[in-house]
Amino acid sequence: MATIRSRRARAAAKRRKRRMDRVEHDLTAEQWTALKDAWGGGCAYCGAVGKPLQRDCVQALSRGGRYTLDNIVPACTSCNTSKCNDEVTGWLRRKRMKESLFLLRYAQIKTRLAVHFASNENKDGQAADG
Repeated sequence: MATIRSRRARAAAKRRKRRMDRVEHDLTAEQWTALKDAWGGGCAYCGAVGKPLQRDCVQALSRGGRYTLDNIVPACTSCNTSKCNDEVTGWLRRKRMKESLFLLRYAQIKTRLAVHFASNENKDGQAADG
């Protein structure tokens, strides 16, 4: 049985596709795996483990965010849909989650992974040059 989507749903899907096509996304599969591992295999917001994780933009696509190592965190479906395109700190406050804990961990993980992937790029570049 085929699912029939409403005009509103089709229009929303088209708008999202246009937004996605307008920006450059450079998150690799290796980076996504490293992000999930760095967050302990759970949701970056609520900490839920054992649930399917989705890529969530800390700064929403509709607000200029991109799918990059700096802007993506793993999120459970519940947190991802609840956050929608809200600004992350305001959303965390409304949900009564520990905003400062998330921001500190986010900064630490972002820095650690940036260094890790920059050093891997340097090693790859040296190997290609040598």
